[in-house]
Amino acid sequence: MNAPAQAPARFCLEVSPAPCVLVFFGATGDLARRKLVPSLYQLETRGLLHACSRIVGCGRSPHDDTSFRALIAEALPDVAPAQRDAFLNRLSYVRTDDTDPATFTRLAEHLAALDTLETPAPFNRLYYLATPPASCQPLVTRLAAAGLLTETPGSDAWRHLALEKPFGADTASAAALDAFLHSHVREDQIFRVDHYLAKDTVQNILMLRFANILFEPVWNAHYIDHVQITVAESVGLENRAGYFEQAGLLRDMFQNHLLEMLALVAMEPPATFTADAIHAEKKKLIQAIRPFLADALETCVVRGQYAAGKGLPGYQDEPGVRPATQTETYVAAKLFVDNWRWHGVPFYLRAGKRLAVRESEIALVFKPVPHSMFDPAAPNTLTPNTLTLRVQPQENVNLLLQAKLPGPKLCIGDLPLHFAFSDLGAWDAPDAYARLLLDVMLHDHTLFVRSDTIAAAWQLFTPVLDVWRNAPETCPLHTYPAGSEGPDAAADLLARDGRAWRTEV
Repeated sequence: MNAPAQAPARFCLEVSPAPCVLVFFGATGDLARRKLVPSLYQLETRGLLHACSRIVGCGRSPHDDTSFRALIAEALPDVAPAQRDAFLNRLSYVRTDDTDPATFTRLAEHLAALDTLETPAPFNRLYYLATPPASCQPLVTRLAAAGLLTETPGSDAWRHLALEKPFGADTASAAALDAFLHSHVREDQIFRVDHYLAKDTVQNILMLRFANILFEPVWNAHYIDHVQITVAESVGLENRAGYFEQAGLLRDMFQNHLLEMLALVAMEPPATFTADAIHAEKKKLIQAIRPFLADALETCVVRGQYAAGKGLPGYQDEPGVRPATQTETYVAAKLFVDNWRWHGVPFYLRAGKRLAVRESEIALVFKPVPHSMFDPAAPNTLTPNTLTLRVQPQENVNLLLQAKLPGPKLCIGDLPLHFAFSDLGAWDAPDAYARLLLDVMLHDHTLFVRSDTIAAAWQLFTPVLDVWRNAPETCPLHTYPAGSEGPDAAADLLARDGRAWRTEV
């Protein structure tokens, strides 16, 4: 008889935040309406949003409290109507315009009135800019002028500012943005959002490495052959041509998502599980990445743009895209980390739009066994051990081993050890944005991006952007059919090293 399944042992620590007013600019846009406010509702259903907390939507749209609540209600699950209605009653709306200072005076009056509703002390406040990048500085300027970013001396109430990427477009603009922000708020008041960092599989990198004696002894150049990090999207622009034409794929994905994941995979063990210790090690790792050589860029970086294919339009046929644009929709790169742990180990990174499948994963491919007693005449026939951390579409962890399979005495083949977070069933954890909103309210910077790591990332990639702008002929823009695996040149990048991009196992 099989014993009943037992829940796995776990150590969990979740803290509920103090009362807070969460102010969302761009509140009627897709991000706030479909992600941010529904994520707060997740916290509400888990008892992780204080009963006194309030949500204020801000934007140029002509809404009032009633119409704004109706708009948000469309994105909330239609269950537990009493709880849902109570949550919606926490919402209010203030029409604001960054060109009109009077609207921020009205916002200040509205927030001051909320302070008197439930508690004798002022609420904590989070200002979340779910707006296009061009709105960031005007909104911060207006908030500061209205006194809304100032923390009252002698009060414990904080004022936090949450920003969505991009954080600049190159080294100079990122430094200018930082200087602007620091002229109005302290670094510890700023929360720079990279939602990938809040996905369970990405958070799990640190747990797998540093909570298990099994992995850390082999997490180095002695045992690992190479590392692959992939963020592939099957969609195209999705009506974001205005942003993407200015950004391009390198700015949109490499400087933030991919480099942050690489840092978590490759950094040295932090002394403690604290934001400062983790950020310090991430910065050291990014600074240890070998700089790209401008005169040999084509040997380690591939850029591409999708053309029409499989009934899908090409990038240059998308609405809002400039004629003959050179904006890249695909990038593959080979990087080296020049330190003792990773000396000689290539890190292959790739990301792109309109690819065959949607997937994001980190794969550590181990070196082959030094001698195979099973087939000495063909020692490289065994698949190398591979640890894969799948971020999307289904978050899971997979360790590929070689083992005896049913059949003849000598029958060896691939055997995956696998678990998926969906298999945990009743463990209904907050999604990425819910996790981030909770951490902002708890003043926890662990899953956010710090200014010095952003600066280090731009120092790495700005020279690549300069070459593409000033000498594009030295690093040609390859085309690839929509719905394909990407440009052939990306496969050649690994083939020259005797390797290949992973396919799903």
